[in-house]
Amino acid sequence: MSVRSSANTTAPPFLTRPVGPLFLSTVLPMTVVMSTGGLLTVIDGIFVGRLVGPEALAAVSLGFPVVMLLTALTALTGGGMASLMARHLGAGARGAAAGTLAGAQGLALALSAALLAAALMLGFPVVRLLAGGGGPVADMAGQYLLILVLGAPLQFGLGVQADALRTEGRAGTIAGLSILVNLLNVAANAVLIGGLGLGVAGSALGTVAAQALGLGLLVALRLRSPDLLPLPRPRLAGWREIGVLGLPMALSFLGMAWVATTVLLALDTGRADYATQVAAYGAVTRLLTLAFLPQMAIALSTQTLSGHNAGAGRMDRVSAVLRLAQASAALWCLAVAVACWAAGPQIGALFSGDAEVVAAVAAILKPMTALYVFGGPILVLALQRQALGYPGQTAMLTLVKPWLLTPVLIWTLTTFAGAERLWLAFPAADALVLLLAAGLLASGRIDGPALRPVAKEAL
Repeated sequence: MSVRSSANTTAPPFLTRPVGPLFLSTVLPMTVVMSTGGLLTVIDGIFVGRLVGPEALAAVSLGFPVVMLLTALTALTGGGMASLMARHLGAGARGAAAGTLAGAQGLALALSAALLAAALMLGFPVVRLLAGGGGPVADMAGQYLLILVLGAPLQFGLGVQADALRTEGRAGTIAGLSILVNLLNVAANAVLIGGLGLGVAGSALGTVAAQALGLGLLVALRLRSPDLLPLPRPRLAGWREIGVLGLPMALSFLGMAWVATTVLLALDTGRADYATQVAAYGAVTRLLTLAFLPQMAIALSTQTLSGHNAGAGRMDRVSAVLRLAQASAALWCLAVAVACWAAGPQIGALFSGDAEVVAAVAAILKPMTALYVFGGPILVLALQRQALGYPGQTAMLTLVKPWLLTPVLIWTLTTFAGAERLWLAFPAADALVLLLAAGLLASGRIDGPALRPVAKEAL
């Protein structure tokens, strides 16, 4: 007897509602959820840069690779789990979906322990390497990162619960809770950074406190809602499949960390304006991380809708979702690029009153967003392939640029044209990955979705 018989026999809205309204009702709340978190990082950078100074902004910028590592591990657990859960729920296998959630919780705890051990052994030497030695910038960066790593179990748990609720169709609820938590985080940062003068430590403490509150609210919601999957005990099972499906997305965030590390190492630490360049690059990464999150919301919504409909065999709806999502992502990316080209100095002035930092932000933004319009549609396609059970194709579309193209181009330009030319590596890498995607489409490697069946759980 299939588990489907124990579930509600009414056809779920993911499989029956018109694709257009369904897509909007899924993507808009998720965009709010993800963008409020990204907006918080921008506001946090403004607090640090304006209230503490350029050195503090440089310190949190040095921490960006580690912040991306934490984001990558969150995506590894939550993203892989969501791909499996969506197809299980689409097939009516609620028991299998609950088992996937339990495995993701266990994986999150194991990753937290491993990360803390690694941070205690290697954290401060790595920070000093990125900072070109010791000094106040390195000390502030180390303090900031230690607090974030200690709070990693909260971030991982929050990511798992948020992705699970999104997959269960509760994106609107998550949006409301996200707005509340992030508003409280902004208030905490204002008090801790500005009022109490805790500097970068106040920034990290505010983030961890907000994550703790958010996780508590989501767990309480699951415990009180009978229509949601029950909160399972973490288990040491199912990690391999979760990891395989979540790895491409996680590696894409790790690739962002690798690119940031490459940039920080490529910048000449002996230059008089080294701290200025690091501070400006940190402001740009925060801004572009915010701009990236709506793209990821579109891609994750595509993943959810594609997984449910593929699990039910509705491949016509899978294709319709893909077309709509790619068009939406392209429009968003175009708007971001236009804003960065037209208002670079004004954007820089938000983060710092230092004229050199402002000018550097504007100078970095232009090349980094020259071909930005193509990034969103490629990300959407990649997450659709992940939802259908093809992590290899997702990896080809998301990992080649950050892990190979951009670092190689950065080092090549730095070596032969000077560090001031390294920013041209970003549009060059965008152009090459666009050619790669076009080549895959032309070769028929990703010309049409094909379903890899998910085994249904039997009673």
